[in-house]
Amino acid sequence: MIDNRLRVLQLVAKHGTVTAAAQALHYTPSAVSYQLRQLAAELGVELVVPQGRRIRLTSAARALLQHAELLFAQWERAQADLAALADEPGGSFTLCGFSTAATHLLPPAAAELRDSFPNLRVRLIEAEPARCFDLLLAGDADLALVIVTADTPPLSDSRFDQLPLLDDPLDLVTPAGHPLAARPVVTLADAANESWIVGRPDSTYHHLVITACMAAGFSPDIAHYADEWDTGTAMVAHGFGVILVPRLARLHRDWPVARIRLHGEPAPARRILAVTRSGGRDNRTIARAHEAITKTAAGILPVAPVPEANSPL
Repeated sequence: MIDNRLRVLQLVAKHGTVTAAAQALHYTPSAVSYQLRQLAAELGVELVVPQGRRIRLTSAARALLQHAELLFAQWERAQADLAALADEPGGSFTLCGFSTAATHLLPPAAAELRDSFPNLRVRLIEAEPARCFDLLLAGDADLALVIVTADTPPLSDSRFDQLPLLDDPLDLVTPAGHPLAARPVVTLADAANESWIVGRPDSTYHHLVITACMAAGFSPDIAHYADEWDTGTAMVAHGFGVILVPRLARLHRDWPVARIRLHGEPAPARRILAVTRSGGRDNRTIARAHEAITKTAAGILPVAPVPEANSPL
């Protein structure tokens, strides 16, 4: 087994503070600090130094993490090899993902795993993308569905295998009878003068809408905030503005709104990735889960092409 204190160091490196790393690991800050001191003492090197309210990794810590990433990846491959020798998967398996994926993509995959492998305990966690990466690093999740944002790790991050699953286009939702709903072709820029309903400023949805509007050449006039699609659509139905809603999201059929597919460039969309810890995608349980998710996604939206260099999970 790999020393769990290396996971602790990895989370501290990611978050920059002991407190945030402790929250990600479900530890107390004192427990994280103790494990860092203990590891540093055993190795005979200094691993972290205070830097204001944050901490800075030393060159020794960065070198150690490079080796740790290789160890973790090899350990994932070893577990995949051992799992392949078993008659059928057992133990526990956790899927996590952002709200829309947790509603429409993960439950069918989890149900298929549960029905196919009676000895496997399947668990689902709804979480924002940043939290999903923490769950993977902490070993609390095995496969995550995330949206690419400015805060998610780059595809080159050696700690993870990140494979494109699908692009989820954003639709414009306006009140029923709105002039845009009668037009044969609508672009995002056509809604530049509308009042907008977006998510709270620190949310993934807020960042997504703002980025899409700016790419279309305007800054939206934000009139109201709503984090749930139903809440935002209810506001639209009562004439408080317009919203962008991902194609995966389902809206209340009885509300007097128009859902409009956008055309032209840029055509706003969410890029959804399937993510595992590096080395884990060959695990047959993960591969089966990815297959089930891909099948469900294909029934809703076209699947994004996966580069040949990255074979399917």
